[in-house]
Amino acid sequence: QMLWNWNVMNTCFISKHWQITSKGMFAGSCIGVILLVIALEFLRRLSKEYDRFLIKQHAAPRAVPAFRPSVLQQALRALLHVAQFSVAYIVMLLAMYYNGYFIICIFIGAYIGSFVFHWEPLTAG
Repeated sequence: QMLWNWNVMNTCFISKHWQITSKGMFAGSCIGVILLVIALEFLRRLSKEYDRFLIKQHAAPRAVPAFRPSVLQQALRALLHVAQFSVAYIVMLLAMYYNGYFIICIFIGAYIGSFVFHWEPLTAG
């Protein structure tokens, strides 16, 4: 059903195995959605930190040509990207159920994840 809803009971998400049959199961699902979005923000930060690590590892005091990661390093970067993309896709699928509670949980997870994992010093330029 592709209509905005606030259904709590007898709803099904992603697959037939994720059938909400109790309020406790719905609350657990909401907490799971929040944690999933927090995990997405963690993956985004992890990817950024890995890139920083690679740059610092190959930094030199003199001017050098741009650094290109090795095949193994690029494979890890691609794996982090796929993990991030996969989690984001699942979050998008959950939002497509148009369940108001799940959408609010997605926003809460994005807020908490951003607050925790994107709190870093700001630099000018």
